[in-house]
Amino acid sequence: MLCCTDCGACCATFRVDFSVQELMHQGGAVPDGLADQITAGVARMRGTDQSPARCAALGGEIGRQVLCHIYEWRPGPCREFRAGDDACQRARRRHGLPPLSNDVRMSHV
Repeated sequence: MLCCTDCGACCATFRVDFSVQELMHQGGAVPDGLADQITAGVARMRGTDQSPARCAALGGEIGRQVLCHIYEWRPGPCREFRAGDDACQRARRRHGLPPLSNDVRMSHV
């Protein structure tokens, strides 16, 4: 079983939008400097709407060794993402990584 610290494909594939209430200046935990407020109610992790996408909080090399610099303070969509689900498998394919087996069970990314 691969651990998410070996992958990072999701962090370099998907746009990450979340409630502005998760930003520090709104009382949340996501550092303001790593996100942009898109609308009155929506913020987005910097770098996730770029081409190619890569979250500003992601460190390391995709598919080898990665880390989230704000893991403890990451926004809801990152907390809800599940290793081995369809979105995970799509992200891995996009980065040329082999699929995870169906028995992958992780409580969080």
